[in-house]
Amino acid sequence: MIVLGIDPGYALMGWGVVESNGSRLKLINYGCVETFAHTPMQHRLRTLYKGVQDLVHIYQPDDVAFEELFFAHNVTTALMVGAARGAAIIAATEYTENLYEYTPGQIKQAVTGDGNADKKQVQQMVRMLLGMQEIPKPDDAADAIACAITHCNTGVAKEQFRMK
Repeated sequence: MIVLGIDPGYALMGWGVVESNGSRLKLINYGCVETFAHTPMQHRLRTLYKGVQDLVHIYQPDDVAFEELFFAHNVTTALMVGAARGAAIIAATEYTENLYEYTPGQIKQAVTGDGNADKKQVQQMVRMLLGMQEIPKPDDAADAIACAITHCNTGVAKEQFRMK
């Protein structure tokens, strides 16, 4: 099974592609779709949409897993990231209906065994689980890879995480 993990963002949208063969995981590729400040919103959203569209066509994932949004402070940022997430969901939906979502706590729990783990712990476990020499950068890509790993390890229980 090939999983595209996505960490939604407006400036940087992290992505990671992981292949699962039983309990064995293999990193295929990772990176970020980047948009730039002072670019009109509609053009930034189109860049994100097109970026995800390209990813699903290049890697042809069986499933796409998104990290759910979690914001406690900045409403404006939350709205922009929500719009970015929407653009990514639409692009992925044009390719497959196999869309899933996980909370940050669920991802931390699945990758580290601790739902309250910090970013460094998650990144270190991503590196170890995939046999990487270094922690993947930037953080957004590492988060997307962690989301893909979470989905790969969900197994038959994945249906409870399907987007509704």
